[in-house]
Amino acid sequence: MNSAGHSKATAPRGLELTPFRGLRYDPDRVGSLAAVTSPPYDVVVRPDGLHHLQSADPYNIVRLILPEAGTPAERNAQAAETLRRWRAEGVLTPDPEPGLYVYEQRDGDGLVQRGVIGTLRVSEPEERLVLPHEDVMPHIVADRADLMRATSANLEPLLLTYRGDGSAAGTADLIERTAGRPPLLATTTEDGVHHGLWSVTDPADLAMIRGELSAHQALIADGHHRWATYRRLRAEHPSPGPWDHGLVLLVDTARYPLRVRAIHRLLHDLPVAKALKALDGSFRVRRLDVPLPRAMDALAEAAEQGNAFLLTGDDGAFHLVDRPDPALLDRTVPADRPEAWRTLDATVLHATLLDHVWRVPDDPAHIAYIHDTAATVDKTRRDGGTAVLMHPVHEDVVRDLARQGVTMPRKSTSFGPKPASGLVLRVLDL
Repeated sequence: MNSAGHSKATAPRGLELTPFRGLRYDPDRVGSLAAVTSPPYDVVVRPDGLHHLQSADPYNIVRLILPEAGTPAERNAQAAETLRRWRAEGVLTPDPEPGLYVYEQRDGDGLVQRGVIGTLRVSEPEERLVLPHEDVMPHIVADRADLMRATSANLEPLLLTYRGDGSAAGTADLIERTAGRPPLLATTTEDGVHHGLWSVTDPADLAMIRGELSAHQALIADGHHRWATYRRLRAEHPSPGPWDHGLVLLVDTARYPLRVRAIHRLLHDLPVAKALKALDGSFRVRRLDVPLPRAMDALAEAAEQGNAFLLTGDDGAFHLVDRPDPALLDRTVPADRPEAWRTLDATVLHATLLDHVWRVPDDPAHIAYIHDTAATVDKTRRDGGTAVLMHPVHEDVVRDLARQGVTMPRKSTSFGPKPASGLVLRVLDL
């Protein structure tokens, strides 16, 4: 918002959330709304999860966000053709007028998360408006950019958080009131999460939300690669234009705290016996012949005292690795970052274990990043290698580092619940 005494050219700009005409599935044309949704593209466990979603419904959104073909160019062309065909057939239809969308997720454990979906102005890093907390992998940004160029669409919203702290009470109250009305759509996905979507089109409501959000900065909770993709595509296209904005879900975590989970690592070519032998006394190692839930409890307890990891492989056991040698950390962890960064589990894993002890390159040929704990264990016991199970970081640590401009090692956290893909899309020609 412009403040008195500032010219339009020099006035500071805040978060700018803009209405758009959402593209949504016609419920009469698909088996069920639940059957056409998907987790975000980077959460789908491939190939098992991808094939499961493809078979759930011929119109499942994975055919757009994770197309399958022989080459990247063919995959992207296939996604573009699929999107064109689904629009022509009326499988996906545009809403009649631009709006913002209130989005609600509920699960069986009492969690309720609500936020607003809209298109956000893509800002420069030096504006300090959208704060990343993780580094990105260039090949993934390039892949997502190719897909967005081919489809001219934002196929799934990324997840941003802000801290309302009572200063966005009007937006919070509007979200509550809106969620009390009959929704545009409601569905329950197979993970037991109930999803609801409502449109907000009243000009006064839209202006109020825009005004309040302009006073805030946002943290990227999920979608660093897509945000980097938005920035790349905006730089490639004339401004002003549709690439100036990208699809996001904004959640006020002062009112709706997110859950923070770890993202686990699967080291393809390192057998667990070899991984343990290479530690050579630099960490304490304890074998745990217990079920996964008890092993994760032991990891949580050890993590309260310092860096801790849980290793498993094809030997059927869990190995709790903790109490690293301080001298080893001094030699291997960069000293030019804040203490909160230097002591992160992900920092020690990458700087000390992967780079120094195990010498495993951080690339897709050697490391897979998997969100689901049981899936990580199952995959390593079936395929070999070493699974490194992680303990989650607290959101306050993430936010504090982001405000200092310090990024965490890539794939350090998994905020959730994540928005389901397939409930509302944005195409740039609407």
